[in-house]
Amino acid sequence: MKARKVPMRMCLGCQQMKAKKELIRIVRTTEGNIEIDPTGKRNGRGTYICPQRDCLQNAWKGHRLQKAFQMEVPNDLLIQLEGKLSS
Repeated sequence: MKARKVPMRMCLGCQQMKAKKELIRIVRTTEGNIEIDPTGKRNGRGTYICPQRDCLQNAWKGHRLQKAFQMEVPNDLLIQLEGKLSS
């Protein structure tokens, strides 16, 4: 039996490739809202981030979320993400 290929995605914070299931997906919906996607299947432009505060802070300071979504990211999203992250 063949082993299944594990989908890999790059974290915006640490810029490392990791398994898709280990990362948190953030999506810009077709309406233009930026939300956390717990299922990983919502329509829209998605990006991934590790569940560590350091990665989130690196992505926020480097304006990588804004570049990925090509729009301003609201501060309340940062607060929501910090609530979901571990140390």
